[in-house]
Amino acid sequence: MLWVKSLHIIFVVSWFAGLFYLPRIFVNHAMASEPAEIARLKLMESKLYRFVTPIAALALGFGMWLWLGYGFDGGWLHAKLSLVLLLIVYHYYCGRLVKQFAADRNTHSHVFYRWFNEIPVLILAAVVILVTVKPF
Repeated sequence: MLWVKSLHIIFVVSWFAGLFYLPRIFVNHAMASEPAEIARLKLMESKLYRFVTPIAALALGFGMWLWLGYGFDGGWLHAKLSLVLLLIVYHYYCGRLVKQFAADRNTHSHVFYRWFNEIPVLILAAVVILVTVKPF
């Protein structure tokens, strides 16, 4: 199970790296005005989202394997799983934003994306505390 745990952590870290970087690209895209820059940012957004989605699936798969293997229970796990669900929603919303940017239909400012970028940071902090401290 230690191999499974290691792989889960590796894929979670990789998933979060993608979720930290993608909204930063959105910030730059929302501020961009040059056609070549906009085209480059569209390509970066699309490639990063396509790259990080299977990584997210692997993180979730190995997490499920751990859950089934260890049989964790307790309030902390329910809270963590709720945050994971929120992260999945965030991930798919990022995909929706990638499609909106690709179609030149962005409706948010760069300030919105700066705040939006903080959501995975807060989720990560809460999940790490729940998993290590197990407060309930």
